Amino acid sequence: MALLKKWRDMAYSETADKGSLQKLWTEYFQKERDIYAVLLKNPDEVVKGTVKELADKYGVDLMTMVGFLDGINDSLKEQNPIDDMEEDTEVNLGFDKELLYKNMVNAGADWLYNLPEWEAIFDEDKRKALYKEEKASHTIRKEEKVYPNDPCPCGSGKKYKKCHGKNK
Repeated sequence: MALLKKWRDMAYSETADKGSLQKLWTEYFQKERDIYAVLLKNPDEVVKGTVKELADKYGVDLMTMVGFLDGINDSLKEQNPIDDMEEDTEVNLGFDKELLYKNMVNAGADWLYNLPEWEAIFDEDKRKALYKEEKASHTIRKEEKVYPNDPCPCGSGKKYKKCHGKNK
């Protein structure tokens, strides 16, 4: 069975009791935070290795590394073959800094996008801009409806029904 399926079955189990799932996620988030803290110290270095080698390098178990690779994959410059991943699959952690930051914001992972290591990568204004850009990208804006007796939005001074709304 592919490692990713094992991870997802375990982490998103509908049969496991809530207490053990909560414990799993609490431990995972702490380990994830620690890995990101190390990665963000050298953001331009592309870390490569097998899934097992990276798990050993960051001092986590194999399943935690699989979960980490699942989470970071959308932020990588070159995505890993996570669906078919096994212990000896070669993977890389070469991430796009802006995309990673935005994906952390989108996930609501404040323990990640507020890591102090980001301060050396982006100044406060840039972090705020990326945060706003990500939040705005999910906001749906409805155009204001123009009614027949409203002034035409083109600025002619005529009523909409006598101007651009004539043929509608």
